[in-house]
Amino acid sequence: MDNSKVSIHRTKKFGHGVYADKAIHKGEVIAVFDGPIYDDDFEPWTDDMFNHAIQIGPKLWRDSKGIARLLNHSCEPNCGIKGLNRVVAMREIKPGEQVTWDYEMTEKNKYWKMKCKCGSEICRGQIGHYKNMPASIRKKYTGYISDWITKK
Repeated sequence: MDNSKVSIHRTKKFGHGVYADKAIHKGEVIAVFDGPIYDDDFEPWTDDMFNHAIQIGPKLWRDSKGIARLLNHSCEPNCGIKGLNRVVAMREIKPGEQVTWDYEMTEKNKYWKMKCKCGSEICRGQIGHYKNMPASIRKKYTGYISDWITKK
């Protein structure tokens, strides 16, 4: 389910990105990771899957059939995760603004990490495991972190 208010454009730094064409309201669903589900035993994992599927359980990942896989990371995102796999606006998003989320909102995979180049004033430099996220950021993201991480 892709929101009709967004479209894909090339970015200067990150290949493709998703941008708001119209104003998006807080709470609006932008995209859903609604594709195949993979477990630890799936073979063969490709770099594409490894870099685009999100973690939805201790040994489960889910990809997207739509634009969710093209949403870029930011250490100062305008979207978060509701449930296990819905990308939702955390605030109003203006037309022309890139739609982003913080990849650590879903990941507890100790093996995955990436160098962050988001350019935010609060950039953490490296993105990976949820435990790397500072407590102040976790608090700020309350209600927008994957249920599999927050619900016991």
